[in-house]
Amino acid sequence: MYQPKFCNRYMYRQHRQPVTRETGVLLFCDAEEAWFWYMRAQRARTEGARFRGPSGGTVRPCDPDDIYRAVMALHRQGLIGVEHLKVLARFGYDDHPPDSRLRDHARAHSLWHEALDRLTTVLRKKDIIDAG
Repeated sequence: MYQPKFCNRYMYRQHRQPVTRETGVLLFCDAEEAWFWYMRAQRARTEGARFRGPSGGTVRPCDPDDIYRAVMALHRQGLIGVEHLKVLARFGYDDHPPDSRLRDHARAHSLWHEALDRLTTVLRKKDIIDAG
């Protein structure tokens, strides 16, 4: 079984969690949070978890597959490349972003932020992340 590496250089940010008044849906604060949520769902699927719909927990504005489709649409449009996808997959699976303080992560850090910047635009249009 895969054990994620402990990264003591990264501390999860405390986000305010905007909830829409009309639906009670918990929006993502940014594209990074949405991407990590997708990757955790994907990892759970590969380990055999089954999706059964909302069961009283947090209701999100989309399915994990919607995040994947948004990223792949960006790739098909040529807005992100294969290197972007590799960085998103690698660090998404490790559940932490590239650390700009590490020389090995310098290029990955740049690609990570480019990809998430482009993903932010798409997710805002779809009301998946908070516009504020």
